[in-house]
Amino acid sequence: MISIVIPVLNEAATITTALTNIENINDGEIIVVDGGSRDETVELARSLGVKIILSAPGRARQMNAGAEVAKGDILLFLHADTLLPADFETLICQTLSRSQVVAGAFELQIDAQLRGVRLIEKMVNWRSHFCSLPYGDQAIFLKAEIFHRVGGFPDLPIMEDFEFIRQLKCQGRIAIVPQPAITSGRRWQKLGPIRTTAINQLVIVAYFLGVPPRRLACWYRQGFSFKSLF
Repeated sequence: MISIVIPVLNEAATITTALTNIENINDGEIIVVDGGSRDETVELARSLGVKIILSAPGRARQMNAGAEVAKGDILLFLHADTLLPADFETLICQTLSRSQVVAGAFELQIDAQLRGVRLIEKMVNWRSHFCSLPYGDQAIFLKAEIFHRVGGFPDLPIMEDFEFIRQLKCQGRIAIVPQPAITSGRRWQKLGPIRTTAINQLVIVAYFLGVPPRRLACWYRQGFSFKSLF
């Protein structure tokens, strides 16, 4: 059984599409974890009959809260602006049945027709396959027992998926499904492919340099500024 955990915060514009995309799941449950939405996110999710729980805000906290109540032996963490391929259940089960594989994720496809986006997709998918380093917008999945063994997502305001994958790599292989999860291009459209990619890489570098995650989260959400580096 697969438990799909979806952390949300003011996702009224995307939640209906996301839930409709997975509503025909054969053997599983859908858990929407709200972090204090002020729009119609919860009402829209409730109208589609999925399980809803409330949590303190923060993607890591919300995903951990969803995992705590999940009944499935497989956990899938899905962003509210990401769509899965039609046969995702089969793909997940096949992937986790492979020898030494402890977790997996899908390739990335960005829902935007912007110059440079296709190249960015190729770079992300290359990194995912050869470095075994997918991010949260690629729909990370794993067996529940492994999730609890590593202690869930670290309680960070940003980079929680990065640290989580690093912990999982100590447990075994991270496999990448050769079919894409389609993620919204809204951030890429807002900031542009070059700036978005630069911000992502600068945040990673700053994280390794010891900049506090809370400050990084502020930079990421407001747009990275070199003046605020130190």
